[in-house]
Amino acid sequence: MKHVALAVLLFFLLTAAAYAAVNINTATKEELTTLAGIGPVKAEAIIQRRQEKGPFKQIEELKEVYGIGDKILARIKNDIIVDNPAPAPEVKPTVEPAAAASAAKAASPAPAPANAPPPAAPEAKAAQPSEQPK
Repeated sequence: MKHVALAVLLFFLLTAAAYAAVNINTATKEELTTLAGIGPVKAEAIIQRRQEKGPFKQIEELKEVYGIGDKILARIKNDIIVDNPAPAPEVKPTVEPAAAASAAKAASPAPAPANAPPPAAPEAKAAQPSEQPK
C-alpha cells in the first residue's frame, strides 16, 4: 500500500512540474528545452536575444528569435510566462544621512556672531633694510 501511495505522489509531482509555466526571462537552457519545439539551438537563441535586448515584455516577442514563428509560438504559448526578473536590491549609503550632515557641519568653521566686529586686516610687515634688494 505504501508503494502505491508513493507512486501516486510521485506521479502528481512529476505531472505538476511538467505543467509549470516556464518564465522565458529567467529560464535556463535546460528549462527552455522542455518546451515543445524548442531544442538546444533555439534555447540558446532565446537566451542570446534576452541578453542583447533585455527581458521579453510580451510572449509574442519570441517571434523575434530566429527559428520561432507562429506555429511554435502557438504550441508553447500556454506553457510560458514573461514575468520580469526581480530588480537588483537598492544599494544603501554606508554613512547615515544624519551622521554625514553632522560630520560636514563639524568640518566647516562656525559662523561669527552677528554683533561681532569684522576681522582685522593682516598688517603688512615693514621691510627690513637688510631685506631690500640692492
